[in-house]
Amino acid sequence: MRYIVRLLEVVLLLVLVAVTVQNSAIVEFKLFFGHAFQAPLILFLLIFFVAGAAIGLLSTFSYYLRVRRELSQLKKELRTRPVGRVDADPSDALAD
Repeated sequence: MRYIVRLLEVVLLLVLVAVTVQNSAIVEFKLFFGHAFQAPLILFLLIFFVAGAAIGLLSTFSYYLRVRRELSQLKKELRTRPVGRVDADPSDALAD
């Protein structure tokens, strides 16, 4: 299995290198007020890919923090619950 994963990594690397070679033409990225940048197309693709990945990670980070806070509240509630008290398990109704 390890060899198959390594083979897939090498194939992916070769595909990415081929895409890089195909997109090495210089392009002009125009901004507002007459500003423009010239660079290889692959550089702009890489910049926008990294920016998109960062935005995606930041958007999921807030969800992660909310779930983590809820989990800590539930753990605290579980710790403060009296030890001798046992609630009816709702899954018991499904077992019948």
